[in-house]
Amino acid sequence: MKFVRFAFALATAMLFFATSNADPVKVGDAAPAVAGTTDTGEKLNLADVYKQQPYTLVYFYPKADTPGCTKQGCSLRDGYEALLKKGVAVIGVSHDDVAAQKAFKEKYHLPFTLIADTDKTVINAFGVPTRTVPAVGEFASRSAYLIKDGKIVYTDYKGTTDQQAKVILDFIEAQKS
Repeated sequence: MKFVRFAFALATAMLFFATSNADPVKVGDAAPAVAGTTDTGEKLNLADVYKQQPYTLVYFYPKADTPGCTKQGCSLRDGYEALLKKGVAVIGVSHDDVAAQKAFKEKYHLPFTLIADTDKTVINAFGVPTRTVPAVGEFASRSAYLIKDGKIVYTDYKGTTDQQAKVILDFIEAQKS
């Protein structure tokens, strides 16, 4: 019961303490060429990732190992082989530290890179809104951006949770028609 009360209080607080960075990137914008720290503690330049595959999916989630974030990550894990076949590199980003990202990745066997964006460099570059909950912390809003040829080609400002991989695959398939 305490967890239910905490979860309700957290959800309510997140609604009231929303803050905004710059406007989120939109379709047609250049994808932010920014670097972040991975779940292994290494620096990763996203501009380099954009060049490695036809598509790059950069998705943002509020907190590692929480229900919605786990569903979103596991959707992408379960659809990972299909995404790879379509040429999609996947990068997950949250405000969590390296240790939390590493533990999340290992616990759920996520096959893609997670960025520990503790200084919000990547979050701010994409203009992802954040929410601050007193005594709990700051969280990026759930969202996803698909990049092709260095440009944003698809945005999901609400970040589909358990259907994230399907939504991206459907979008790519629709582009062929």
